[in-house]
Amino acid sequence: MPKEEFLEFEGMVTELLPEGRYRVQLDNDHMVLAYTAGRMKRNKIRTLVGDRVTVEMTPYDLSKGRITFRHKTEGPAPTPGARPQFRRR
Repeated sequence: MPKEEFLEFEGMVTELLPEGRYRVQLDNDHMVLAYTAGRMKRNKIRTLVGDRVTVEMTPYDLSKGRITFRHKTEGPAPTPGARPQFRRR
C-alpha cells in the first residue's frame, strides 16, 4: 500500500529547462514544473517540446510534478523496406 495517493494529469511539454526539468502545460491550463521519473531515465526515454506526457503530482504541492509516461505521437509511418539515405564521400 502506498504511503500517499498521487494525482495524475496529462499535458504537453512546452519548455526544456536546465538540469533535466520541463515546463508542462496540463490539459486544465495549469503550468507545472516537472522532472523525469527514474524509470524513464533508466530506459533513456527522451522527452522533447510538444510531447504529450502523464504527470504525477502530490496533493500537497500542485506546482511540481514527475513525468511518468511519454505518449507516442501519431506521425508519418515509415515505408516498409525503406533504408536511410547516407551521403557517400
